[in-house]
Amino acid sequence: MSAVEATAKKTILRIELWHGALLLVLLAALGPQRFVDPVALLAGGLFMGVNFILLSLGIAWVLMPFAGKGRVKAGVGLLALKIIIFLALLSALFFKFSLDALSFSLGFSTLILAIVIEAVRVKLKAEET
Repeated sequence: MSAVEATAKKTILRIELWHGALLLVLLAALGPQRFVDPVALLAGGLFMGVNFILLSLGIAWVLMPFAGKGRVKAGVGLLALKIIIFLALLSALFFKFSLDALSFSLGFSTLILAIVIEAVRVKLKAEET
C-alpha cells in the first residue's frame, strides 16, 4: 500500500467517524424534543455512510485497477451501476416505509458536514506546520 492510499484510507475513516459523531449529536439534541424522527435520521445517515464507503472502495478496487489496464469505461460503468442500485434502494425506502423525508435528509446531509469538518481540520493542521 502506498503512502497516498494509506492517507486516503485514514481520511475516509476520519470522515466516517465525524459523520457518526454528528449523527449521534443530532439524535441526542433533536430526538427527545421530537423535532426529527430518529429512525429516519439514522436511516439517512446510514444510507449515506454506506454509499460513501462503497464509493471509496469502488474507486480503490474497481476504477483504479481498470484504469491501470486501460478499461476506465468498465470501471465507470460499474460505479454507475452502484449509483442506480442505490437510487432504487432509496426509492424503495420511501415508497415501502413511511420515513420522514426531512429527518432522512438531515441524516443524509451530515456526511457533507463531516467532509467539510475534516477538510478544515486538515487545512488547520497544514497551517501549523
